[in-house]
Amino acid sequence: MKKKLKIPNFKNEDQERVFWSKLDLSDYFEPNDFQRVSFPNLKPSSRPISLRLPSFMIARVKEQANEIDVPYQSLIKKYIAQGIVAEN
Repeated sequence: MKKKLKIPNFKNEDQERVFWSKLDLSDYFEPNDFQRVSFPNLKPSSRPISLRLPSFMIARVKEQANEIDVPYQSLIKKYIAQGIVAEN
C-alpha cells in the first residue's frame, strides 16, 4: 500500500460522485494489495430473447427436461452454455 486513503463524510451523492471521479486509486494501492473474492449468491442478469426453433426440437427438449425434472428453458440454457464452452 502506498499511502492511506482518507474518505471524507459526504453530504450527498453529488459530493461523493465528484470525490471518486477525481481520485486516482493507483496513488493509494498496488496490485498486490488486492485479494480475490467470490460472490456465491450473485446471479447473472438475464434478458429475454426470441428464438425460433423447430417444433420437434422443442418437444424433444421438453421430454428430456421432464425426464430429469427440470424446467425446459433451464435445460435449453444449459445446452447453450455447454456449446459455448465446447467452442473454446
